[in-house]
Amino acid sequence: MANFFVDRSRITGNTAHITGDEAGHIGRVLRMRPGDGLTLCDGEGMFYDGVITALEGGSVTAEISRAYPAPTEPKVKITLFQAIPKNPKLEFIVQKATEIGAVRVVPVNTARIVAKLDKESKVERLRKIAAEAAKQSRRGIVPEVCAPVSFDKAVEMAGGLDLAFIPYEEERRLPVRDFLRGKNAGTLGIFIGPEGGFEESEAALARSAGITPVTLGPRILRTETAGLVAAALALYELGDME
Repeated sequence: MANFFVDRSRITGNTAHITGDEAGHIGRVLRMRPGDGLTLCDGEGMFYDGVITALEGGSVTAEISRAYPAPTEPKVKITLFQAIPKNPKLEFIVQKATEIGAVRVVPVNTARIVAKLDKESKVERLRKIAAEAAKQSRRGIVPEVCAPVSFDKAVEMAGGLDLAFIPYEEERRLPVRDFLRGKNAGTLGIFIGPEGGFEESEAALARSAGITPVTLGPRILRTETAGLVAAALALYELGDME
């Protein structure tokens, strides 16, 4: 069935009221009608199967037959701390991180970045991309896209997570696979550097805060590739891609 997001406040008992862009998509684009089935997601981890009962005045009403936890959400909640790359790489990263299963993307100002994310409108666009990707990939939530933070602040934020690692080109002994193997984490932070990589002082700060340097292999990956590879490896090793 088709999948749509609806705010939980718009669900009362067994009735859902869908408005805005989603209602327009249902009625004008897909030309759905009363009696058609659909699946709703409240963005907070719950799915609802239902049937359209009415379309009028730019809104859609549906009767819910079943509510259940979204089966698409990973067991481990990944935060991607992404050094800000040149446009449009960050848009690609947010989209694909959402598809893979990240719950939060934090743009980070590191020493060697050459681009800035200095307008709220740019952050809002990234949030819209995350919402669209969440819908396409049938996520149970829309990942949070944060306003940019400093590297020091990102390290501080990672302190509240169960595990965190930082792929670093000078680390050649500890593969991310070996770091994660046998571990059980509910939350995980992944730090990805910019096109020019992390400065040694940044890697040292991360290490001192308990963020483990790892290697992703013998090849140098682009910044828009490294985070996606690291997230996929982490989900696999922590038992989410079985």
